Amino acid sequence: MALINLKGVTRIYRAGEDDVAVLKNVDLSIEKGEMVSIVGPSGSGKSTLMNILGLLDRPSHGTYEIGGKRTDQLDSDALSALRREHFGFIFQRYHLLSDLSSVGNVEIPAIYAGLSADARRERARALLQRLGMGERLRNRPGQLSGGQQQRVSIARALINGGDVILADEPTGALDKSSGEEVLRILDELNAEGRTIIIVTHDLNVAARAGRIIEIADGEIVADRVNPHDSARTKPAASPAAAMPAGRHRFPWADRLREAAVMAMKSLASHRLRTFLTMLGIVIGIASVVCVVALGQGTQEKVLSNINNLGTNTLEIFPGKSFGDVRSGRITTLKVADAEAMSRLSYVAAVTPTVSTSGTVRYGATVANVLVNGVGEQYFAAKGSKLLAGRLFDRASVDTLSQDAVIDQNTAKTLFGEKPQDALGKTVFLVSVPVRVVGVISTQQGGFGASSNLSAYLPYTSVQSRFLGSMSLRSITVRVADSVDTSVAQEAVTAFLTKRHGEKDFFILNTDDIRQTILATTQTLTLLVAAIAVISLVVGGIGVMNIMLVSVSERVGEIGVRMAVGARRQDILQQFLIEAVLVCLLGGTLGIGLALGFGYVFSLAQSDFRLIYSTTSMVAAFTCSCLIGLVFGFMPARNASRLDPVAALSKD
Repeated sequence: MALINLKGVTRIYRAGEDDVAVLKNVDLSIEKGEMVSIVGPSGSGKSTLMNILGLLDRPSHGTYEIGGKRTDQLDSDALSALRREHFGFIFQRYHLLSDLSSVGNVEIPAIYAGLSADARRERARALLQRLGMGERLRNRPGQLSGGQQQRVSIARALINGGDVILADEPTGALDKSSGEEVLRILDELNAEGRTIIIVTHDLNVAARAGRIIEIADGEIVADRVNPHDSARTKPAASPAAAMPAGRHRFPWADRLREAAVMAMKSLASHRLRTFLTMLGIVIGIASVVCVVALGQGTQEKVLSNINNLGTNTLEIFPGKSFGDVRSGRITTLKVADAEAMSRLSYVAAVTPTVSTSGTVRYGATVANVLVNGVGEQYFAAKGSKLLAGRLFDRASVDTLSQDAVIDQNTAKTLFGEKPQDALGKTVFLVSVPVRVVGVISTQQGGFGASSNLSAYLPYTSVQSRFLGSMSLRSITVRVADSVDTSVAQEAVTAFLTKRHGEKDFFILNTDDIRQTILATTQTLTLLVAAIAVISLVVGGIGVMNIMLVSVSERVGEIGVRMAVGARRQDILQQFLIEAVLVCLLGGTLGIGLALGFGYVFSLAQSDFRLIYSTTSMVAAFTCSCLIGLVFGFMPARNASRLDPVAALSKD
């Protein structure tokens, strides 16, 4: 049985509105081990015939059998396997990949065949050394002469042990000496038992073959044995033509690794284009990370400010609400209520509070001040920050002490910028002399303005020396950190209602204020983050556009890879990896840009900082991968579906 058998093969191309038959009812059989030349003028159809023989093209009509298998019944992966394992291509224009060394170019078919890295590298070096390229193993195509590039092309054709070598004008671009050397190598390969098919218009080259097939206008017009070809002894089978050993245990993993390496080399060889491609991703990722960090920084700042109102606190007031006109006449809120609540398990601190207003005088300085009567636990309940001195204790409450703690505004008004200058000084509150024992940072007192001057004394002192009444303005309760404030509010309500016999009070839950403010900041953060995500999508569209351009620029490379046995999924995989790598690099640079922005921002702002989240950075990488996969899929899919012949013709 003939190795190659064509019956009635016709190839028709569409040219505008007309159909052009390039091959017409071609019948051809080629035996294993033959050396055949196909000759004819330009446009005769000889290159189309070679493309069909090499499974780069399909006939429009007729059948093509190789080794008894009909090729029209094979899918694209099966055709790739035949090209990869049985055919070797030697092109007139070499079709070497400029980014790879000689060894790297020779290895490509073996990568797709699943050979292990060590096995294919050793075989590639052996083939190149055999072809006289031992000193050019690491040279790239641009560093080689035409003859040397053709030798690399021959080695690539042999790497998988191809038993059919298709040579398209193998000497067309070479000088006479280099051409003779290439033909000598083809003679040696044929002597080893390989089937050699040479397509040429040069009759001198054709004369090297044992059989000459002449084609004109798409038809075989002559098929003759070369009378000048000396008899050769050709073995029935050649070990050299067998598929080399050394298959990788996990070929898909090796192909994935090599695709990643090739993708990185491709990106490195087009640095400017790669940078412009990832620029949109860089900006988008940096925006998302910065917005999240800004949102978390804002929340921290808000929480810090809310701490001045007290953290996890309940403010209990007499009456039904702030607008209740009867609240001033309700005197059921007592110190005993505060003492009873201090024993509850979910209460961390509790303090009675009373207040009045008046003037404070030190020397010639007089100012209005809010006088707050509080318990010793007030400062813990409110989260006050001590700037200088000390706070009063339980003994001060019990002895009606005239020790006072003032806030930073009061200290600045009376004594200047340094808080410690106020310590030990005696001031007159209304007409009562008090001694300043401590200074705390200014805090927001309920709904009052933080610019008010405030002084804090034991509530017993204020009741007896300023008000002359034992009723309370309010009770402040700090809830334990492990207890939900809403649950604590319900429990306190039930507790006091039972003590008073009715609900003659209302509770202000400061955590409600905090939650409302945080919800607002989170909403604003999400809004700005959504805008940043839009920039990511725009960046993804940029990736897709640039990848489409990349595919159009690398059509020739895709054709070469397909010719040497790459599957469609191999091409799809490589371009997807490139898109993902671009986005991952963009994500990394984006995160770096965001961190750099945070550093610069911290230099300009002393009381506010960006808080970066590891989660947001991981999410940024995830988004980068997804953008690469989603927006890189269409260009990669287009690349994988290219016609090998059309792709090679554009190189």
